[in-house]
Amino acid sequence: MHRVPPRLRLFAALPFLLALALHLTLFGLWGDRLPDPLATHFSTDGRADGWTGLAAFAVVGSGLLLGLGTGWTLLVRRGALWGAWLTAGATGTLLILLVRDNLDASDAARVVSPLTNLAVAAGAGGALALAGWALARLVPQDAPAVPGVLEPSSPMLPLGPGEAAGWSRGTGSRPMTAMGAVLVVAGLLLLLAAPWPVALVLGASGLLVLGLAQARVTVDRRGLTLRPALLPRPRMRIPLDRVESASAREIDALGEFGGWGYRVRAHRSGLVLRSGEALVVRREGGREFAVSVPDAGTAAALLNALVARRESV
Repeated sequence: MHRVPPRLRLFAALPFLLALALHLTLFGLWGDRLPDPLATHFSTDGRADGWTGLAAFAVVGSGLLLGLGTGWTLLVRRGALWGAWLTAGATGTLLILLVRDNLDASDAARVVSPLTNLAVAAGAGGALALAGWALARLVPQDAPAVPGVLEPSSPMLPLGPGEAAGWSRGTGSRPMTAMGAVLVVAGLLLLLAAPWPVALVLGASGLLVLGLAQARVTVDRRGLTLRPALLPRPRMRIPLDRVESASAREIDALGEFGGWGYRVRAHRSGLVLRSGEALVVRREGGREFAVSVPDAGTAAALLNALVARRESV
């Protein structure tokens, strides 16, 4: 299980803090030269077709930078630090260019924002991505992930022929919860500055991520069942007759599966909501399915006992 170095989190937060400082500084210096409301949305020909109050735009821009910065600071890995700098550079540049386009405008309806602004923002983001890539070299390399088996062999609970037993635990993902919250907040903030469909898509995506960030894991005579804790669907089940064995071991969400959520890799898949203890089920054909959940050893022991009883019948 990887521990994110404090220096890496600092490097991830730094570009967003710099962009926020510049964003607020420009408002302080240019506030009396800006129209109220500002032109904040433009058609494909660059002409303004949406406006936002001066104070509201300052809040929206600051909230967007803070939300993105929080998400990157929580989720950053050494190999992805450049992405944080790219995001901060492109977003901050777009905000600055938008303010520049409104500067000294007597009528916000006449403001024009050329499409070349997107190319400028992409270029600035690319330059900062290189800075982030260089800074990553100052952070120690991650230790290679080596899955550690929590039990020396496949555990098994004592279970009588007619005895009924079940096990159920909740599990969740802090990164997915943080990401969902950032998307919801961004959607609410963008209601002030963007067409409502854009804000609606962001907000709905955030609510969906939040709904899938918590899950209920159950082991009983039917096998292994997974369902979202806050939603009735989707539900997944591995029937008992397709289970060969189960074990508990440590997994690394990013190192082994490349992220959080439902993940598919060669010869294995899983519902990976966090790094750490996980129930690993070996299915027919040798494929493995992993689900990160506390008390995985008990779940594996019960599942092995149920499989053994089924095979003895």
